Amino acid sequence: MTSDATLPIGVILAGGLARRMGGGDKPMRAIGGRTILSHVVDRLAPQCAELILNANGDPARFAAFGLPVVADTLEDYPGPLAGILAALDWTAENRPGTAWVVSVAGDCPFLPRDLVARLEEAREAENADLAVAASGGWSHPVIGLWKVALRDELRDALVREDMRKIDRWTARYRLATVAWPKEPVDPFFNANTVEDIDEAETLAALLPD
Repeated sequence: MTSDATLPIGVILAGGLARRMGGGDKPMRAIGGRTILSHVVDRLAPQCAELILNANGDPARFAAFGLPVVADTLEDYPGPLAGILAALDWTAENRPGTAWVVSVAGDCPFLPRDLVARLEEAREAENADLAVAASGGWSHPVIGLWKVALRDELRDALVREDMRKIDRWTARYRLATVAWPKEPVDPFFNANTVEDIDEAETLAALLPD
């Protein structure tokens, strides 16, 4: 992992409750003999200055990964926007020279290795405030590039307006959307159910790594 200050902080959002899997931590489920979180870390780490993990509850369960675990600062699991806010706040406090955070879902084992480069390229080309990923005609707002300077505006939206949907918040800003092909594997495939885990095992065999 590089320490280049021009690269963003990467946050892996793992604060969900995994109700469709009967609870527990989705990123700790295994695909190809390794946890989903291991796949995410391996793909994202080279693209970022460093990684943090947004998760609630006992952080010790992630100790093997050696990542700072940052809990939501808002109560009652208000969703991924709260995790993004926690990452922006952590970055402002701990890495004040870093202007950007890239977020990914903790249950996406096939993330593209050019994620950060393409998001940044599109944001700059379109003079955008934010950038998000897309594939197959669908936007994936959890996977995006966020400006640390917008953290107070995000906090206000979460607390005062009770905002929960990411795309409602991003609609307020100039947004760049970057599309990736779904073949041979959708890079933003996410393992939400037990059946998804089985499918991911099959998909993993289609990738060179």
